[in-house]
Amino acid sequence: MISIDLEEAPRGGDLVAVTREKTDRAKATRIDDVARAAGVSTATVSNVINETKRVAATTRASVLDAIERCNYYPNAQARSLASGRTRIIGLLSSDFASPLFPELVKSFEMNAFERGYNTVLLNTNYDPHRAADHVRRLIGLKVAGVALMTAKLDPGLIHELIGRNISVVSQNLDKVSEHMSNVVIDYAVGVDEAVAHLASLGHRHIVHVAASDKPDGTNVRRDAFLESVARHVPNARTAVYEGDFRFESGQRAAIEILAAAELPTAVLAANDMMAFGLMKEMRKAGLSIPRDISLIGFDDTAFAELSEPALTTVCLSRAELGRRTVEALMKNIAQPGAQGKEVRIPTYLVKRGSTAPPRP
Repeated sequence: MISIDLEEAPRGGDLVAVTREKTDRAKATRIDDVARAAGVSTATVSNVINETKRVAATTRASVLDAIERCNYYPNAQARSLASGRTRIIGLLSSDFASPLFPELVKSFEMNAFERGYNTVLLNTNYDPHRAADHVRRLIGLKVAGVALMTAKLDPGLIHELIGRNISVVSQNLDKVSEHMSNVVIDYAVGVDEAVAHLASLGHRHIVHVAASDKPDGTNVRRDAFLESVARHVPNARTAVYEGDFRFESGQRAAIEILAAAELPTAVLAANDMMAFGLMKEMRKAGLSIPRDISLIGFDDTAFAELSEPALTTVCLSRAELGRRTVEALMKNIAQPGAQGKEVRIPTYLVKRGSTAPPRP
């Protein structure tokens, strides 16, 4: 265990230097044990632990085996003092309450852990000011990288992270560059399948409940909906209602839809949470789904299959999203000077009981 005795620091001296000195003394004894057990130098053990130099595979295996036999735990604080960064990565999400979040976090954390990294989870609650505060806290923690899986984020924060040599993976926010990769979800493919499905059932009056997923107000799902309707449903009657991805905004959109002069025969929501809000409010108004109105969500959260009726929705694999985000982040961390990459995540329609032909 590392102790820091404040009284040992010289008056007006550097506390960090004292911490490093005592940390190094504690570490040296343990590294000597590992080095003797593996039959290598302490420098080789250090290179394996900190990944500072390439070590032959057989030697590396011998060192790792010695570390396990000696029950040695490399000190994370000491490693961060030596390298200038920790083995911590941050994950920013818009809403911890979303049923999309647990599966994403499980996949992200598991894949990070397998690569020797710990994860810090931060919730922005769709608040750009809170997101900015969280990003600066992560900078203070000297994280190795950050995954920005959130809407309504100031693009300037990305450049602030990159300017400090912190690796970044964003979601549909920016182009790739040095230190940064971009995850692009194929929203348009899933939306097109959803609209084609409604068209095949005979729907000609279809509306969309959208939500802005970029700081500049652009919206891939809304644009894809309008393009798909124009292609699959000539002379369709359509409208777009605005939400914010949350359950309550689905309820508000339902009230607006019900107040319109004519009820649409189908609604496509930008996510499952808003679809559930729509479902609740429409039932309250005495409508039956899908007999009176068909409903499609987006995300295929765990609750989609459990709702009554089971929700037809566009599937976005959170397991794949988490895994591939970590892979991109690790590549950026390992090759900081290299150009990032664009990672595409597919989507597809899952047909369930909330869609049917419109009533005659």
